[in-house]
Amino acid sequence: MTADESVPARAWIGFFGMVFGVFMAVLDIQIVASSLEQIQAGLAATHDEITWVQTAYLIAEAIVIPLSGWLNRALSTRILFTLSCGGFTLTSLCCALAWNLPSMIAFRALQGFFGGAMIPTLFAVIYTLFPPRQQAAMVIVVGMVVTVAPTAGPVLGGYLTEILSWKALFLVNLLPGLLVCLSTWLAVEVDQPEWALLRRVDFAGILYIALFLGSLQFVLEEGIRNNWFESREIVFFSVMTLITGSAMFYRELRIDAPIVDLWAFRNANFAVGCLFSFIIGIGLYTMIALTPVYLSSVKRLNSLQIGEYLMITGLFQFISAFVAGPLAKRMDSRLMLALGLFLFGLGSWLNGSLSYDSGYWEFFGPQALRGFALMFAFLPINSLALGTLPENQVKNASGLYNLTRNLGGAIGIAVANTLMIRWNKEHYAALRESVTSGSSQADALLARLESHAALLHLPDPSDAALKQLYGLALREAQIMTVNDLFHVLGLLFFASLLLMPLVRKVRHDAGDTGAH
Repeated sequence: MTADESVPARAWIGFFGMVFGVFMAVLDIQIVASSLEQIQAGLAATHDEITWVQTAYLIAEAIVIPLSGWLNRALSTRILFTLSCGGFTLTSLCCALAWNLPSMIAFRALQGFFGGAMIPTLFAVIYTLFPPRQQAAMVIVVGMVVTVAPTAGPVLGGYLTEILSWKALFLVNLLPGLLVCLSTWLAVEVDQPEWALLRRVDFAGILYIALFLGSLQFVLEEGIRNNWFESREIVFFSVMTLITGSAMFYRELRIDAPIVDLWAFRNANFAVGCLFSFIIGIGLYTMIALTPVYLSSVKRLNSLQIGEYLMITGLFQFISAFVAGPLAKRMDSRLMLALGLFLFGLGSWLNGSLSYDSGYWEFFGPQALRGFALMFAFLPINSLALGTLPENQVKNASGLYNLTRNLGGAIGIAVANTLMIRWNKEHYAALRESVTSGSSQADALLARLESHAALLHLPDPSDAALKQLYGLALREAQIMTVNDLFHVLGLLFFASLLLMPLVRKVRHDAGDTGAH
């Protein structure tokens, strides 16, 4: 499409239908997170078992995202997105009707598989449906969906579970899903199916990709719960990841018609853009995971109250879209990217000054800063990664680009959880050494706790005081650990600025017809 062409009204309807479909798919990653306890009770599952409701979705999504480029070319955007949204909607209904844990896990895996195919398909449409002068604005629209939806998920999930039940988390997808299917089928016509691709399917490549990404996601999700390499399962799937990953790279780089065209990484802008996308994934998803843990375990807030805290980030992401969009036309994309990364790092660093007395307003500033920064980083990264590729490579590359963000999130959360356990123990050990019978401060605190326990007429005030002191030490160790993790994330984003010399400017003015 040239810069002079305009997008017809019918295509706009189809595009925004696709946008809402992707919003549902991304939202479903996190909407369940705030209500796992209720789902666990409803399905009579254990705490360890119920985590598979999330893990199954993420594994299936990770497998299909890189395959979506080939599926898009073979089936066309209209057919693939309609099938994906239809499957996502149907499996949402099945999740609500699940009768036990195995059925829920199976339906969630199918839901993640269908939902994952929608995300990169939408990114590719930006660069095939719209002329270059409109692409930046559409990137903002999609960026808001991809970054706001994970934040809105726990908020909406907590609200629906509180006023209705956990089944509403899935039933809420039904009517919107049906409307998205209809709008996509009737209004989206950007390409034609390449049915010939279905006659020469690289089944070995698909198998290697599925085993590689499925094993990797399993290791990242389950490693912390199984003490990593102390578990035979984790060792087995780690070896599986290495073997199938090597086989995948060897095959996909050598055959004529690969399922995933890894040669897209020869484009320097795409390779650097994926690296920044990986870093953004670490920051975005790790923050979404860390903040509820702190608010739940330290502040003892319920899912609805936690959602009120997380809303700050989503609100400022929305506000920043109206600032980042106009600035993108005037500001060098490299400077805009550097500003976004710096502000996100600063927000993370400032969040690392928490105490037990920290409340809503102590969170407000750092979260607002991170939310505002996300669009400043996301907009130039997306353009950088996909804006200079030939049009026939965009569909495939979009899957790889989105995969890097998801892998960044998975690796970031796995590392953060591992460090949290280790640093909690270290901080508690340090606090324990300082709280001794020879310390005047410790003796004074213990005396106050004992007198308070006596006022409550507890049977053994001395023992009760010691237990309360133990709980206080554990709480403070956890606060110190979370502060350290926030600081590490801040340093990661500051360090990412060192990669800026590798970034090349991508132009998106009205006269630029060479964006592909």
